[in-house]
Amino acid sequence: MEIVPGIHQLHVPIPDNPLGYLNAYLVRGKQAWTMIDTGWFTPDAFSALVKGLKDIGLSLTDVGNIIITHVHPDHFGLAGRIKQLSPRTELLIHRWEAELIESRYIKFSELQDQVAPMLARHGVPPLDVSSLRSASMSALQYVTMTLPNHFLYGGEIISTGVFDLEIIWTPGHSPGHICLYEPQNRLLFSGDHILPTITPNISYHVQSGDNPLGDYLNALNKLRHLPATKVLPAHEHIFTDLRGRIDEIIGHHAEREAEIDRAFAGQTQNAYEISSQISWRVGQSWNELPPLQKRFAVMETVAHLERMRWEGKVERVVREDRVFYRRASEN
Repeated sequence: MEIVPGIHQLHVPIPDNPLGYLNAYLVRGKQAWTMIDTGWFTPDAFSALVKGLKDIGLSLTDVGNIIITHVHPDHFGLAGRIKQLSPRTELLIHRWEAELIESRYIKFSELQDQVAPMLARHGVPPLDVSSLRSASMSALQYVTMTLPNHFLYGGEIISTGVFDLEIIWTPGHSPGHICLYEPQNRLLFSGDHILPTITPNISYHVQSGDNPLGDYLNALNKLRHLPATKVLPAHEHIFTDLRGRIDEIIGHHAEREAEIDRAFAGQTQNAYEISSQISWRVGQSWNELPPLQKRFAVMETVAHLERMRWEGKVERVVREDRVFYRRASEN
């Protein structure tokens, strides 16, 4: 789909996933095209990307730059394959995001060794720690490894010679997540930061920093007054009401915080106990959740609890290397 002359959206399938596909974007330049996100590495995804390029008269070698919003497999996975076939294509990633590549896709066993004790500290039962620890390992097959040619920090203007793309650092869903703003047509490429109907997972983990949900909400508010007339997300569909969607997402997190507060019921509890009492809106009971979804749920609960702690609403209590939380007024 051509969004405006010179800017195209390509659907790259994500098999066996409710998201269905990733939206990759192509931006015309004077010398070469810029691609925003790639999809993950499967034969079907690669074929769809190549066909999408061919349909607008391009090949992989016409792509001069790839800008990755964040290094989750469905955004970053095909970048290595593209660079193998088009060696002059250069990869641009936020510096904090680039720091995650080696630990997640090369030395991943070391990262897994850090995940297990973190899960245990937050109350995950010993029998569940192993399955939750390794729940994301299957994603490795969807990434063809590569490293960036250039680091981004936020604030840069990437000029294609036809369009200017402002890099906006929006941490939360991932520490180095970025959005891009094109002022000529008032387009915001929002990655996973803002989606039209679903909210991205914001998890506390060993690489997230100490307040990922606070970072995310601050980054949302940073975009509130951006004069974007169209939002181009990485999943689902293009939408127009940026401020309205920001308010909806903030409201969703406020509702989740209220639900967590009710779950305390005057008791000191760990994050696993609290997360088991929350409605996760996935059509399954807590005990039926698959390991990856259960891990997301626990770590999202920790992200909420840590934000509430920094706001003075809850206290964190550590007992024998186990983390518990209680309302701040209950001493």
